[in-house]
Amino acid sequence: MELREIRTFLEVADLKSFCRAAEKLKYSQAAVTVQVKQLEKELNVHLFDRIGKQTTLTHEGEMFYQYASEIMRNVAYARNALGQSSELTGTLVIGTIESICSTLFPPLIREYHHRYPKVNINIVIDSPEILLNMMNSNQVDMVYFLDRRMYDAKWVKILEKPEEIIFAASKDHIFAKETGLTIDQIITQPLILTEKDASYRFILEQYLASDDKKLHPFLEIGNTEFIIKLLKQNEGISFLPEFTIREEMEQGHLTALSMKEFYLRTWRQIVYHKDKWLSREMKAFMELVLEMEEH
Repeated sequence: MELREIRTFLEVADLKSFCRAAEKLKYSQAAVTVQVKQLEKELNVHLFDRIGKQTTLTHEGEMFYQYASEIMRNVAYARNALGQSSELTGTLVIGTIESICSTLFPPLIREYHHRYPKVNINIVIDSPEILLNMMNSNQVDMVYFLDRRMYDAKWVKILEKPEEIIFAASKDHIFAKETGLTIDQIITQPLILTEKDASYRFILEQYLASDDKKLHPFLEIGNTEFIIKLLKQNEGISFLPEFTIREEMEQGHLTALSMKEFYLRTWRQIVYHKDKWLSREMKAFMELVLEMEEH
């Protein structure tokens, strides 16, 4: 089955005439007849009834007309897309968690916008569970999240990087220079924590619950930047991914507290649905993430 045969079929159906279709396509009437007969042979159906001067579609012809029209529309879309400028102009919808958005996304989005200024970026912030459900229902293009290693046959994973979650405080905190701190010492201090739907907080609470211990934060807030500001003012201890305060630690404002027999690792991951059409905008974002991970 060739595209020219499908196009010829559609012209005959629309014009209700082999002769007029031949004139429009600049074929001989015999050539039009041959192409239609070839289609009928491949499909093993009769596509047209020709009674006197009347040319009408059979029932099977009407059914094939719908498929043939869709084929030609898709061919037109493909030609149009491939014939466009190489400049990216689409929309990118990314689901992520607040801690990644506030710390890793600014340089990433800045560079992406610099390279592809006409792409519209929409960032959705929520818990990993909600974002992954949104991805499965095609509400977001991909999800960039932090959690335990997660796998699903419906997903394609392009990034999986381990991240340490640490207890952090001001360099002036009373625990800043101590070593071998216990979890009991930590939870007696004023705690500033992310909201309960943060995956790493949930893992910490599970760890404590196994020993009949609980967290009693004086402040819960889903804003990592605000937590960092309070830590710098020596207002308490927080439990955060190390990457969120790396810059503050390098500058000497914050420190990771030295713990005894406590270590928690989670994973930074990017996934998209296996049935998702991978747009050029998505490919460009993924390539940029992996490029920046190498530096």
